[in-house]
Amino acid sequence: MASSPAMATRTSAPTKAAPKKAVPKGAAAAKAVKKPTDKTPAQKWGPRADLGAPVDGFFARQPPELRAILELLRGEIERAAPGAVAAIKWGMPMYTLDGAMMCALGAHKAHVNLILSGPPGTYADPDGLLEGDGKTGKHLKLRTLADVPRAAVRKWLAAAAATARAKV
Repeated sequence: MASSPAMATRTSAPTKAAPKKAVPKGAAAAKAVKKPTDKTPAQKWGPRADLGAPVDGFFARQPPELRAILELLRGEIERAAPGAVAAIKWGMPMYTLDGAMMCALGAHKAHVNLILSGPPGTYADPDGLLEGDGKTGKHLKLRTLADVPRAAVRKWLAAAAATARAKV
């Protein structure tokens, strides 16, 4: 059957607007989840409750296998920089020399990080043990006490201390 131009240009009836959703009231309103919008004010965070706290509590809360690694690193930091001040910042022990960041210790579920502060090229790492491409430092990920390269850690901590002293 041939179609005529009149048949090809059909006009459809105007569509109705979608019905508005009912606004929940009472108990249903309490269960309704508010979604953030562009009009939602930004969350304002206060200082962490543990900011500046002593580090002993951090070490005490760690599981034994991670605590052994952390205590070894803590001793190495104290030997490399006897004047370093340790305090909790961002939830982990941060070590500073005269206010300049030296290093930090991070504890995670299955590993410990030794975070070394300094610009690229600060730490000689011929074995490629340090991770991170950041412009402010690198980190060493340790899963067991046997993983700790003690001689390299001592050299890196000495370099971190020298870098922190140079910032002052």
